[in-house]
Amino acid sequence: MHSGKAYKFSEFLLWTRRNIYKTFIIGIIPVVLYQIAGLKWIAIPWTVVALLGTATAFLVGFKNTQTYNRTWEARQIWGAIVNSSRSFGTMSRDFFNNTSITKELVYRHFAWLTALRYAMRDSRAWETSSLAYNEEYKAFYSIPEKETPLETELAKYISAEELKYILTTKNRAAQLLSLQSKTIKQLLADQEIDTYQFVEMQRMVKDLYDQQGKSERIKNFPYPRQFATINSFFIKLFCILLPFGMLREFDKLNESTDGFMKGNMVWLVIPFSVLISWVYTSLEQVGESTENPFEGAANDVPISQISRTIEIDMREMLGETDLPPALQPKNNIIL
Repeated sequence: MHSGKAYKFSEFLLWTRRNIYKTFIIGIIPVVLYQIAGLKWIAIPWTVVALLGTATAFLVGFKNTQTYNRTWEARQIWGAIVNSSRSFGTMSRDFFNNTSITKELVYRHFAWLTALRYAMRDSRAWETSSLAYNEEYKAFYSIPEKETPLETELAKYISAEELKYILTTKNRAAQLLSLQSKTIKQLLADQEIDTYQFVEMQRMVKDLYDQQGKSERIKNFPYPRQFATINSFFIKLFCILLPFGMLREFDKLNESTDGFMKGNMVWLVIPFSVLISWVYTSLEQVGESTENPFEGAANDVPISQISRTIEIDMREMLGETDLPPALQPKNNIIL
Protein backbone atom coordinates (compact mmCIF):
# COMPACT_ATOMS: atom_id res chain seq x y z
CA MET A 1 0.00 0.00 0.00
CA HIS A 2 1.25 3.45 -0.85
CA SER A 3 1.07 5.50 2.36
CA GLY A 4 2.19 8.81 0.89
CA LYS A 5 0.19 11.57 -0.76
CA ALA A 6 0.68 10.26 -4.29
CA TYR A 7 3.11 8.49 -6.58
CA LYS A 8 5.63 10.79 -8.18
CA PHE A 9 5.37 11.20 -11.94
CA SER A 10 8.94 9.95 -12.23
CA GLU A 11 8.01 6.77 -10.33
CA PHE A 12 5.05 6.18 -12.61
CA LEU A 13 7.18 6.72 -15.71
CA LEU A 14 9.77 4.28 -14.39
CA TRP A 15 7.09 1.69 -13.74
CA THR A 16 5.45 2.08 -17.18
CA ARG A 17 8.51 2.87 -19.29
CA ARG A 18 8.53 -0.52 -21.04
CA ASN A 19 5.13 0.25 -22.54
CA ILE A 20 6.47 3.59 -23.77
CA TYR A 21 9.40 1.86 -25.49
CA LYS A 22 7.10 -0.65 -27.18
CA THR A 23 4.56 1.91 -28.38
CA PHE A 24 7.38 4.16 -29.64
CA ILE A 25 8.61 1.35 -31.88
CA ILE A 26 5.05 0.57 -32.96
CA GLY A 27 4.58 4.27 -33.85
CA ILE A 28 7.79 4.60 -35.88
CA ILE A 29 7.20 1.69 -38.26
CA PRO A 30 4.01 2.93 -40.01
CA VAL A 31 5.30 6.51 -40.22
CA VAL A 32 8.52 5.40 -41.92
CA LEU A 33 6.59 3.18 -44.33
CA TYR A 34 4.13 5.99 -45.11
CA GLN A 35 6.48 8.97 -45.32
CA ILE A 36 9.74 7.49 -46.58
CA ALA A 37 8.75 4.30 -48.37
CA GLY A 38 5.70 6.00 -49.88
CA LEU A 39 3.25 3.25 -48.91
CA LYS A 40 0.25 5.56 -48.64
CA TRP A 41 -2.17 2.65 -48.77
CA ILE A 42 -1.26 1.47 -45.25
CA ALA A 43 -3.30 4.32 -43.73
CA ILE A 44 -6.61 3.08 -42.36
CA PRO A 45 -9.76 5.15 -41.68
CA TRP A 46 -9.67 6.94 -38.34
CA THR A 47 -13.27 5.91 -37.66
CA VAL A 48 -12.22 2.26 -37.39
CA VAL A 49 -9.58 3.07 -34.80
CA ALA A 50 -11.89 5.40 -32.88
CA LEU A 51 -14.58 2.73 -32.61
CA LEU A 52 -12.03 0.18 -31.42
CA GLY A 53 -10.63 2.69 -28.92
CA THR A 54 -14.11 3.37 -27.55
CA ALA A 55 -14.82 -0.33 -27.07
CA THR A 56 -11.41 -0.81 -25.45
CA ALA A 57 -12.00 2.11 -23.09
CA PHE A 58 -15.22 0.48 -21.86
CA LEU A 59 -13.38 -2.81 -21.26
CA VAL A 60 -10.53 -1.08 -19.42
CA GLY A 61 -12.98 0.84 -17.24
CA PHE A 62 -14.95 -2.32 -16.44
CA LYS A 63 -11.82 -4.24 -15.50
CA ASN A 64 -10.41 -1.49 -13.29
CA THR A 65 -13.72 -1.17 -11.46
CA GLN A 66 -13.84 -4.90 -10.77
CA THR A 67 -10.21 -5.19 -9.71
CA TYR A 68 -10.62 -2.22 -7.37
CA ASN A 69 -13.63 -3.98 -5.85
CA ARG A 70 -11.46 -7.04 -5.18
CA THR A 71 -8.90 -4.93 -3.33
CA TRP A 72 -11.55 -3.04 -1.38
CA GLU A 73 -13.25 -6.29 -0.36
CA ALA A 74 -9.88 -7.65 0.79
CA ARG A 75 -9.35 -4.55 2.92
CA GLN A 76 -12.82 -4.95 4.45
CA ILE A 77 -12.08 -8.58 5.31
CA TRP A 78 -8.88 -7.67 7.12
CA GLY A 79 -10.65 -4.81 8.83
CA ALA A 80 -13.11 -7.39 10.18
CA ILE A 81 -10.16 -9.51 11.30
CA VAL A 82 -8.91 -6.54 13.32
CA ASN A 83 -12.26 -6.18 15.09
CA SER A 84 -12.68 -9.90 15.75
CA SER A 85 -9.12 -10.16 17.04
CA ARG A 86 -9.64 -7.40 19.57
CA SER A 87 -12.89 -9.02 20.72
CA PHE A 88 -11.19 -12.40 21.04
CA GLY A 89 -8.34 -10.83 23.02
CA THR A 90 -10.78 -9.17 25.41
CA MET A 91 -12.65 -12.42 25.97
CA SER A 92 -9.43 -14.36 26.48
CA ARG A 93 -8.36 -11.84 29.12
CA ASP A 94 -11.66 -11.40 30.97
CA PHE A 95 -13.09 -14.93 30.90
CA PHE A 96 -10.14 -16.48 32.75
CA ASN A 97 -8.40 -15.85 36.04
CA ASN A 98 -5.43 -17.90 34.88
CA THR A 99 -3.06 -15.61 32.95
CA SER A 100 -1.19 -18.54 31.42
CA ILE A 101 -4.39 -19.71 29.70
CA THR A 102 -5.04 -16.18 28.42
CA LYS A 103 -1.52 -15.91 27.07
CA GLU A 104 -1.74 -19.31 25.38
CA LEU A 105 -4.93 -18.37 23.53
CA VAL A 106 -3.74 -14.90 22.56
CA TYR A 107 -0.33 -16.08 21.36
CA ARG A 108 -1.90 -18.87 19.34
CA HIS A 109 -4.02 -16.19 17.73
CA PHE A 110 -0.81 -14.37 16.76
CA ALA A 111 0.35 -17.64 15.21
CA TRP A 112 -2.91 -17.82 13.24
CA LEU A 113 -2.42 -14.29 11.90
CA THR A 114 1.14 -15.21 10.94
CA ALA A 115 0.15 -18.42 9.16
CA LEU A 116 -2.67 -16.65 7.33
CA ARG A 117 -0.58 -13.76 6.06
CA TYR A 118 2.17 -16.14 4.91
CA ALA A 119 -0.45 -18.17 3.04
CA MET A 120 -1.72 -14.99 1.40
CA ARG A 121 1.80 -14.18 0.20
CA ASP A 122 2.24 -17.53 -1.57
CA SER A 123 2.52 -17.24 -5.34
CA ARG A 124 -0.18 -18.23 -7.82
CA ALA A 125 0.22 -18.79 -11.57
CA TRP A 126 -2.02 -15.84 -12.49
CA GLU A 127 -0.35 -13.28 -10.22
CA THR A 128 1.76 -10.48 -11.67
CA SER A 129 4.37 -9.65 -9.03
CA SER A 130 6.95 -11.67 -10.97
CA LEU A 131 6.55 -9.53 -14.12
CA ALA A 132 9.59 -7.42 -14.92
CA TYR A 133 8.09 -4.01 -14.12
CA ASN A 134 6.78 -5.25 -10.75
CA GLU A 135 9.85 -7.29 -9.91
CA GLU A 136 12.24 -4.36 -10.26
CA TYR A 137 9.92 -2.10 -8.23
CA LYS A 138 10.31 -4.45 -5.25
CA ALA A 139 13.68 -2.78 -4.64
CA PHE A 140 11.74 0.22 -3.29
CA TYR A 141 9.99 -1.69 -0.47
CA SER A 142 10.19 -4.83 1.63
CA ILE A 143 7.90 -7.85 2.03
CA PRO A 144 8.23 -9.18 5.61
CA GLU A 145 7.02 -12.67 4.65
CA LYS A 146 9.87 -12.99 2.13
CA GLU A 147 12.52 -12.00 4.67
CA THR A 148 11.84 -14.45 7.52
CA PRO A 149 10.83 -18.14 7.28
CA LEU A 150 7.37 -19.06 8.56
CA GLU A 151 8.81 -21.57 11.03
CA THR A 152 10.88 -18.84 12.70
CA GLU A 153 7.86 -16.58 13.08
CA LEU A 154 5.55 -19.30 14.41
CA ALA A 155 8.15 -20.40 16.98
CA LYS A 156 7.65 -17.06 18.76
CA TYR A 157 4.05 -17.87 19.61
CA ILE A 158 3.41 -21.59 20.02
CA SER A 159 5.13 -24.53 21.70
CA ALA A 160 7.64 -26.71 19.90
CA GLU A 161 5.16 -29.59 19.93
CA GLU A 162 2.40 -27.52 18.32
CA LEU A 163 4.87 -26.03 15.84
CA LYS A 164 6.01 -29.49 14.74
CA TYR A 165 2.39 -30.52 14.16
CA ILE A 166 1.36 -27.32 12.38
CA LEU A 167 4.27 -27.49 9.93
CA THR A 168 3.06 -30.93 8.76
CA THR A 169 -0.40 -29.60 7.82
CA LYS A 170 -1.47 -28.09 4.51
CA ASN A 171 -3.68 -25.28 5.77
CA ARG A 172 -1.76 -24.13 8.82
CA ALA A 173 -4.03 -21.21 9.66
CA ALA A 174 -7.11 -23.46 9.68
CA GLN A 175 -5.39 -26.00 11.93
CA LEU A 176 -4.35 -23.31 14.38
CA LEU A 177 -7.99 -22.26 14.72
CA SER A 178 -8.83 -25.92 15.18
CA LEU A 179 -6.36 -26.05 18.07
CA GLN A 180 -8.01 -22.97 19.55
CA SER A 181 -11.39 -24.69 19.43
CA LYS A 182 -9.97 -27.85 20.96
CA THR A 183 -8.38 -25.84 23.79
CA ILE A 184 -11.60 -23.95 24.48
CA LYS A 185 -13.53 -27.22 24.63
CA GLN A 186 -11.03 -28.58 27.15
CA LEU A 187 -11.35 -25.43 29.23
CA LEU A 188 -15.12 -25.99 29.40
CA ALA A 189 -14.54 -29.58 30.49
CA ASP A 190 -12.15 -28.33 33.20
CA GLN A 191 -14.80 -25.80 34.29
CA GLU A 192 -12.49 -22.88 33.59
CA ILE A 193 -15.40 -21.26 31.70
CA ASP A 194 -19.16 -21.69 31.75
CA THR A 195 -21.36 -22.73 28.86
CA TYR A 196 -22.22 -19.16 27.84
CA GLN A 197 -18.54 -18.17 27.70
CA PHE A 198 -17.77 -21.34 25.74
CA VAL A 199 -20.44 -20.49 23.15
CA GLU A 200 -19.17 -16.91 22.81
CA MET A 201 -15.58 -17.99 22.30
CA GLN A 202 -16.58 -20.65 19.77
CA ARG A 203 -18.57 -18.01 17.94
CA MET A 204 -15.41 -15.92 17.71
CA VAL A 205 -13.50 -18.91 16.31
CA LYS A 206 -16.26 -19.34 13.72
CA ASP A 207 -16.01 -15.66 12.78
CA LEU A 208 -12.28 -16.02 12.28
CA TYR A 209 -12.85 -19.08 10.11
CA ASP A 210 -15.33 -17.07 8.02
CA GLN A 211 -12.88 -14.22 7.54
CA GLN A 212 -10.07 -16.62 6.67
CA GLY A 213 -12.31 -18.28 4.09
CA LYS A 214 -13.21 -14.94 2.51
CA SER A 215 -9.54 -13.99 2.33
CA GLU A 216 -8.68 -17.36 0.76
CA ARG A 217 -11.49 -16.93 -1.78
CA ILE A 218 -9.94 -13.74 -3.12
CA LYS A 219 -6.46 -15.28 -3.04
CA ASN A 220 -7.40 -18.52 -4.81
CA PHE A 221 -9.92 -17.21 -7.35
CA PRO A 222 -8.38 -14.79 -9.87
CA TYR A 223 -10.04 -12.05 -11.84
CA PRO A 224 -11.69 -14.20 -14.57
CA ARG A 225 -9.09 -15.03 -17.18
CA GLN A 226 -11.48 -14.55 -20.13
CA PHE A 227 -12.01 -10.90 -19.17
CA ALA A 228 -8.32 -10.32 -18.46
CA THR A 229 -7.32 -11.90 -21.77
CA ILE A 230 -9.74 -10.01 -24.00
CA ASN A 231 -8.87 -6.75 -22.26
CA SER A 232 -5.16 -7.25 -22.90
CA PHE A 233 -5.79 -8.37 -26.50
CA PHE A 234 -7.95 -5.35 -27.37
CA ILE A 235 -5.44 -2.89 -25.90
CA LYS A 236 -2.59 -4.41 -27.90
CA LEU A 237 -4.69 -4.35 -31.06
CA PHE A 238 -5.67 -0.73 -30.47
CA CYS A 239 -2.05 0.35 -29.85
CA ILE A 240 -0.94 -1.35 -33.07
CA LEU A 241 -3.67 0.15 -35.24
CA LEU A 242 -3.61 3.62 -33.67
CA PRO A 243 -0.66 5.09 -35.63
CA PHE A 244 -2.05 3.66 -38.89
CA GLY A 245 -5.32 5.47 -38.23
CA MET A 246 -3.56 8.75 -37.47
CA LEU A 247 -1.41 8.85 -40.63
CA ARG A 248 -3.92 10.40 -43.02
CA GLU A 249 -5.30 12.75 -40.35
CA PHE A 250 -1.88 14.27 -39.68
CA ASP A 251 -1.01 14.28 -43.38
CA LYS A 252 -4.01 16.55 -43.98
CA LEU A 253 -2.48 19.12 -41.61
CA ASN A 254 0.26 19.81 -44.18
CA GLU A 255 -2.28 21.82 -46.18
CA SER A 256 -2.55 24.43 -43.43
CA THR A 257 1.07 24.36 -42.25
CA ASP A 258 4.02 26.52 -43.33
CA GLY A 259 7.69 26.43 -42.53
CA PHE A 260 9.92 23.45 -41.94
CA MET A 261 7.00 21.30 -40.70
CA LYS A 262 5.14 21.56 -44.02
CA GLY A 263 5.19 18.10 -45.56
CA ASN A 264 6.45 16.57 -42.32
CA MET A 265 3.39 16.69 -40.08
CA VAL A 266 3.06 12.92 -40.33
CA TRP A 267 6.07 12.56 -38.01
CA LEU A 268 3.93 13.93 -35.20
CA VAL A 269 2.01 10.64 -35.34
CA ILE A 270 4.83 9.08 -33.34
CA PRO A 271 4.65 11.19 -30.14
CA PHE A 272 0.87 11.47 -30.18
CA SER A 273 0.30 7.78 -30.77
CA VAL A 274 2.75 7.01 -27.96
CA LEU A 275 0.91 9.39 -25.63
CA ILE A 276 -2.53 7.93 -26.34
CA SER A 277 -1.26 4.35 -26.20
CA TRP A 278 0.53 5.10 -22.92
CA VAL A 279 -2.78 6.17 -21.36
CA TYR A 280 -4.44 2.89 -22.33
CA THR A 281 -1.54 0.63 -21.41
CA SER A 282 -1.02 2.42 -18.09
CA LEU A 283 -4.67 1.98 -17.15
CA GLU A 284 -4.36 -1.69 -18.05
CA GLN A 285 -1.22 -2.02 -15.93
CA VAL A 286 -2.85 -0.28 -12.97
CA GLY A 287 -5.85 -2.60 -13.18
CA GLU A 288 -3.58 -5.63 -13.48
CA SER A 289 -1.62 -4.59 -10.38
CA THR A 290 -4.89 -4.33 -8.42
CA GLU A 291 -6.22 -7.79 -9.33
CA ASN A 292 -4.49 -9.72 -6.56
CA PRO A 293 -4.43 -7.73 -3.30
CA PHE A 294 -2.26 -10.15 -1.29
CA GLU A 295 0.61 -11.14 -3.60
CA GLY A 296 3.12 -8.60 -2.28
CA ALA A 297 2.91 -5.83 -4.88
CA ALA A 298 3.25 -2.15 -4.00
CA ASN A 299 -0.51 -1.51 -4.09
CA ASP A 300 -1.61 -4.53 -2.03
CA VAL A 301 -3.56 -4.60 1.22
CA PRO A 302 -0.99 -4.12 4.05
CA ILE A 303 -1.73 -7.38 5.89
CA SER A 304 1.69 -7.41 7.57
CA GLN A 305 1.09 -3.96 9.06
CA ILE A 306 -2.45 -4.93 10.08
CA SER A 307 -1.21 -8.10 11.79
CA ARG A 308 1.45 -6.13 13.68
CA THR A 309 -1.16 -3.59 14.79
CA ILE A 310 -3.37 -6.40 16.11
CA GLU A 311 -0.43 -7.94 17.95
CA ILE A 312 0.45 -4.64 19.63
CA ASP A 313 -3.16 -4.05 20.69
CA MET A 314 -3.60 -7.53 22.12
CA ARG A 315 -0.25 -7.51 23.93
CA GLU A 316 -1.26 -4.27 25.59
CA MET A 317 -4.49 -5.98 26.69
CA LEU A 318 -2.28 -8.49 28.50
CA GLY A 319 -0.41 -5.68 30.21
CA GLU A 320 2.81 -6.26 28.30
CA THR A 321 5.16 -3.34 27.82
CA ASP A 322 7.86 -4.98 25.67
CA LEU A 323 5.96 -4.49 22.43
CA PRO A 324 7.13 -5.13 18.87
CA PRO A 325 7.63 -1.92 16.86
CA ALA A 326 4.98 -0.86 14.38
CA LEU A 327 5.97 -1.50 10.78
CA GLN A 328 7.14 1.61 8.98
CA PRO A 329 6.80 2.46 5.28
CA LYS A 330 9.84 2.16 3.02
CA ASN A 331 9.71 4.77 0.25
CA ASN A 332 6.05 5.30 1.24
CA ILE A 333 5.25 1.61 0.59
CA ILE A 334 4.13 -0.64 3.44
CA LEU A 335 2.84 -4.18 3.35
